[in-house]
Amino acid sequence: MKQDLRQYLHNPEMLLYIMAAAVPLSFATWRALINNFAIEQASFTGVEIGILQSLREVPGFLAFAVVFLLLLFREQTLATLSLLLLGIGTAITGFMPSVMGLYFTTVIMSIGFHYSETMQQSLSLQLISKDRLPIVMGKQMAVGSFTGLFVFAALYVLLDLYAINYQAIYLLGGLGTVVMAVLIYRAFPHFKGEAEQHKHMVLRKCYWLYYLLTFLSGARRQIFVVFAGFLMVEKFDFSAADIAILFLINGVLTIYLAPKIGHLVKNWGEKRTLTLEYIGLMLIFTSYAFVDNAMLASLLYILDHVFFAMAIALKSYFKKIADPKDFASTAGVAFSINHVAAVILPFILGFLWIVSPALVFLTGTAFAFLSLLLSQLVPMDPQQGVETSLVKVQG
Repeated sequence: MKQDLRQYLHNPEMLLYIMAAAVPLSFATWRALINNFAIEQASFTGVEIGILQSLREVPGFLAFAVVFLLLLFREQTLATLSLLLLGIGTAITGFMPSVMGLYFTTVIMSIGFHYSETMQQSLSLQLISKDRLPIVMGKQMAVGSFTGLFVFAALYVLLDLYAINYQAIYLLGGLGTVVMAVLIYRAFPHFKGEAEQHKHMVLRKCYWLYYLLTFLSGARRQIFVVFAGFLMVEKFDFSAADIAILFLINGVLTIYLAPKIGHLVKNWGEKRTLTLEYIGLMLIFTSYAFVDNAMLASLLYILDHVFFAMAIALKSYFKKIADPKDFASTAGVAFSINHVAAVILPFILGFLWIVSPALVFLTGTAFAFLSLLLSQLVPMDPQQGVETSLVKVQG
């Protein structure tokens, strides 16, 4: 029994799965309650909610700074500290029911969330082989979704059946992440990656295609996150319970499909998978623009979530083309590039929504089409020195 336990604790995949479970314990709790808590306990209006959500995205935009923290901490240590910060920020949220208090706890929580996600991606690239990476990342998504479902079910029981207050629930969710961070620190050895990571920001011309696809992915994701759910409520009068059911369906499907998508990436290759993803998203965004049926809109919402899981292929592509020394730095840079859209797009498209909601989703179609064109430059066999098919042609 002890021998089996030691084998688990010396397996870097197990470390990544526990990290994947630790994040949603806090973040799913925070996300599920924040609107009700902010309105009921802190008297928020739309203005304060907008500012809070903008503040939440700032640490993601600044994720490139993670590389400078690697001057002080090793990657695994920084990942653990980030989880602690995420847990603490969530745990104290309920005890600061004021405008400035929620701004403060949101920034603390968000720093922990974005930096733990950045380090988890970096560690996945460093510790998992090229062949195993899509499969392991698919399983990480499944673990995260399962934990999220557990959190949503627990929230229902605690709120509806036992009438537990917000302070206690935030404390429980945050402490859950803190306990798992301590477990990671105490139980797992420090794993070494393929190479010592750069301690400075890295931007390489040869990664230009990855950078562009990452930016476009962030842009499409923001349209889905901000406006798809809003469409369901504004146009089809979905209640909070209806939206919750869609979240549950998405979570169950992710648990089942994410590992299969990982195998798909491994067997099909990155180019074919990305092509399928972007064609699917073009059809979904275009359908969003003209949908008039609530059931069809629900199906689109679910399919949208499933297709975004195929983003595993983009990370697998980068693993194959990158210098192993660049993984940590580029993980931070990629998060920042991804969040450029998060800072800019909701504001701009919010005005476009007033003119025509359909145009917002057709903008998503345009982003998906541009991604499709760029994905055709991904080589069938990407590797260092053959980052794009243009390199191959010139060679």
